[in-house]
Amino acid sequence: MQPAQTAYDRAITVFSPDGRLFQVEYAREAVKRGTTALGIKVEEGVVLGVDKRVTSKLIEPESIEKVYQIDTHIGAATAGLVADARVLVERARVEAQTYRYTYGEPIDVDVLVKSICDLKQVYTQHGGVRPFGTALLIAGVDTKGCRLFETDPSGALTEHKATAIGEGRQEALDVFEEEYREDMSLDEAVELAVKALYEASREETTVENLEIAVVDEDGFRKLEREKIEEIFREVTGGEEPEEIEGAG
Repeated sequence: MQPAQTAYDRAITVFSPDGRLFQVEYAREAVKRGTTALGIKVEEGVVLGVDKRVTSKLIEPESIEKVYQIDTHIGAATAGLVADARVLVERARVEAQTYRYTYGEPIDVDVLVKSICDLKQVYTQHGGVRPFGTALLIAGVDTKGCRLFETDPSGALTEHKATAIGEGRQEALDVFEEEYREDMSLDEAVELAVKALYEASREETTVENLEIAVVDEDGFRKLEREKIEEIFREVTGGEEPEEIEGAG
């Protein structure tokens, strides 16, 4: 960056001469450095998956949470700063419960996503704050069917059939481009999610690092560890899960 441009690097409210908000771009870089999270939408429901990357055998894997339940019919997966994601998830839970209390019915997925993105966008307009350094994949089932949205630190949102965020985004998208089908069953989508996470981690992940959740007509639920282990062995050609190595 040229010295003359550094002034545009210091404030969230100032555009650079070429129309860029550097702080928003830095927030996107924080997302890219996060572990991979992905979502796959099929007719039966939506699959969310994350690679938690447990780097030390001294860490309890269950203490690392990157897939969250927002309402009975909505879940979210995150990449980027975990603390920022937790704040947004708590805000989303309050929005969902407030809507249910006010209107007597579950909130539509797109209404919730737009509300969260409005909050993200506000944090790009005022001095004294910074953008949220996290992206969310929000999945759910409502009156319009199965929905999968990606939110950006800028406050932008897009709806997808399958997508990924985090450092393994491109590798996961390559798997989706080759193997995703709209007529897949939910079980096939779960298998594809595990395979994409395995490929996105450059085959370095272990089954202990994976967390998979499903949202369908029965609501949000996380898959049992035994089920994930079974699928992981199938995806990796029958290999036994590796032991977690200590931090390097």
